[in-house]
Amino acid sequence: MNEPGVQSLVDQETLAARVDAGETPEWVERHFETFTDALLGERNGTSFPCHFGAQSVRDGEPLYTAVPSTTDPDALLRFRDTLLEYLDTYPDAPGRASLVTFFKPPEREYAEADYHETLWHLLQFLHVHDPEPWPADIPTDPDDPRWEFSFGGEPIFPTCRAPFYGERKSRYCPVGLEITFQPRALFDGITHDTEAGRRAREQIQGRLESYDGVCPHADLGDWGVEGDREWPQYLFREDPEQSPDECPIEVSREHPKAASPRSEPPMAGDD
Repeated sequence: MNEPGVQSLVDQETLAARVDAGETPEWVERHFETFTDALLGERNGTSFPCHFGAQSVRDGEPLYTAVPSTTDPDALLRFRDTLLEYLDTYPDAPGRASLVTFFKPPEREYAEADYHETLWHLLQFLHVHDPEPWPADIPTDPDDPRWEFSFGGEPIFPTCRAPFYGERKSRYCPVGLEITFQPRALFDGITHDTEAGRRAREQIQGRLESYDGVCPHADLGDWGVEGDREWPQYLFREDPEQSPDECPIEVSREHPKAASPRSEPPMAGDD
């Protein structure tokens, strides 16, 4: 961890120091600054709705990586390896150490449909190149309320922010696609079936309405609750005509699907 290169896994203190020293590309700097400003700032007199996430950033707990392409296979394989390293690392990290991932913005302007396509391309790539089997207790059908994207043997909740959001600023990132990967284990003790989880959801939804100035998204729900689905929550739709009606990922329990993680040196230009 904390090795040179934008695709390495780094802690918040290290990334902040590299940004301050001008050692990161401009797009990484912009991502980091807008992310921390959003999580630690206020809008409409309300702090960021997810107080768990805001407190985690305030305490310096998240881990970070950046990916210079959403299509280049080498960049995506490096990302896969970094995600595997994160899954090995986070259980021993302090607090709720999620993985915040910044993607280099596209050269052309993306519509909402492009961001949905990009997200599911990334998740499908990770699934196909996952060195671990799909968890036995997680369904493979995304239309099952207990389905969750899984990688490295763990169910994970990926939360996206993107530039196409207008009023829903809690999901807005002006730079490009940003995904925070949260293993389901990070939600232990605050799930919907616990008193602490119910209180937290009431507080978060109340803050969401104040922060965004609009009602919480219709797709917002809880894992395992009949009628709720996880996959539409990863990247909330704004325009139904530009968002998928069915989950675009194809999941298989067949294993292995691809080779084991590489142990190659960083690509040239990975800085």
